Amino acid sequence: MMKILSSALLLCLSSLAIANPVLLGLPAMQVPSDNPQSTAKIALGKKLFNDKRFSSNGSISCASCHISSKAFTDGRAQSMGINGQVGQRNAPTIINSAYLTTLFHDGRRSSLEAQALDPLTNPIEHGLTDHSLVINVIRTDFSYLKDFLNSFGITAEKINMDTVAKAIASYERTLVSGNTRFDQYFFKANKKVLTVAEARGLRLFRRKGNCANCHEISWNTALFTDNRFYNIGIGFDALRPVLPAFLKGLETDYTTAVAQLSPQQKTQLGRFIVSRQLKDIGAYRTPTLRNIELTAPYMHDGSISTLREVVEYYDKGGKNNLLLNPAIFPLHLTEQEKSDLTAFLATLTDPQYSKPVH
Repeated sequence: MMKILSSALLLCLSSLAIANPVLLGLPAMQVPSDNPQSTAKIALGKKLFNDKRFSSNGSISCASCHISSKAFTDGRAQSMGINGQVGQRNAPTIINSAYLTTLFHDGRRSSLEAQALDPLTNPIEHGLTDHSLVINVIRTDFSYLKDFLNSFGITAEKINMDTVAKAIASYERTLVSGNTRFDQYFFKANKKVLTVAEARGLRLFRRKGNCANCHEISWNTALFTDNRFYNIGIGFDALRPVLPAFLKGLETDYTTAVAQLSPQQKTQLGRFIVSRQLKDIGAYRTPTLRNIELTAPYMHDGSISTLREVVEYYDKGGKNNLLLNPAIFPLHLTEQEKSDLTAFLATLTDPQYSKPVH
């Protein structure tokens, strides 16, 4: 009993002592009151994040698709799970995910704690039929038992998926990125840190390029996302031939209409699967642009390989479709402007993360 009380006291003191750093360009982080940060909990979360035993064949961990040397992406168009299976979507970076109001490309989860559990039971990703294997591994591993006691003040029988998710989320909240050359230039008025071309690119980003409409920059912070959802045309070709019949089917029965789509078509519905609002068909959450030069390939399906190609895509106004967002329209950029805009995006790279090999 005294050991548990002592661990709980240490947990309380640790929670009071630790706080995520506020980096230049980032707002103060909002941490859930029921899951305060602590050194022990963060270390436990990192350990869980990297444990491949939490998959049906012992081959996949969270870190398999969120690799630290790739700015916590995996460099693939679509992520690979157990037994070489390939998913439908690109693995987004989890850097600065603590600032997102919704998680996953379609925003189906509202917290890091809720998000942490989904990949485990995804048949393509970790492939577990339920979460019992995770708990069994933890309860039979003395090292984990010690870690949960130190982090939560609980013994084996009290360990559950809620505490597992809280630990993983605590680790993910430490993956923050700011204080880039852009931040020094924009928030500290250090005009020497950007080249002339990069500075021109920033002006294009905020004005003619219309980029800051969704990838927001405020007067004192810049998350480079508005946490909203947009149909920009990516992936919509899969829906185009079946859209009239699908819309008609929705008038009768949502479940039947969705069931008649192929797996590829279902995944291209985007935010609609969550909101069931027609305007959200083909819409996906605005991704952060921080460290964007490190996280290729791009878009929710990984269909664009380079930043220059992304700029080209937006310059032509995306890919037209019935539900294309009005914020997407031809930009008529010159070749120099495209180069300048691409150059600016590289200023969002945090020096603490490795640059890709070209």
